[in-house]
Amino acid sequence: MAKKEQKKSNRPEVKVKEEQSSFDLAEFLKGTKEELGKIVWPSRKQLLSESAGVILMVTLVATIVYLFDNLFIWIAGKVFG
Repeated sequence: MAKKEQKKSNRPEVKVKEEQSSFDLAEFLKGTKEELGKIVWPSRKQLLSESAGVILMVTLVATIVYLFDNLFIWIAGKVFG
């Protein structure tokens, strides 16, 4: 039997850059400051309105869960009680 030839990949070989093993705190802080500068912070009005929306939705869902829980407790009481 003839051996099958292995096809070479058409992809070029990628050489991995060796990373430095030391941690440079100054470079880290500089990069962190640059990234924080890219953040678009919400206005006070937007922050308050979105926070109110979140609080409203959490309250609504908690109320629905509470009502369903009480409904199932009542049904279980009628069936098993």
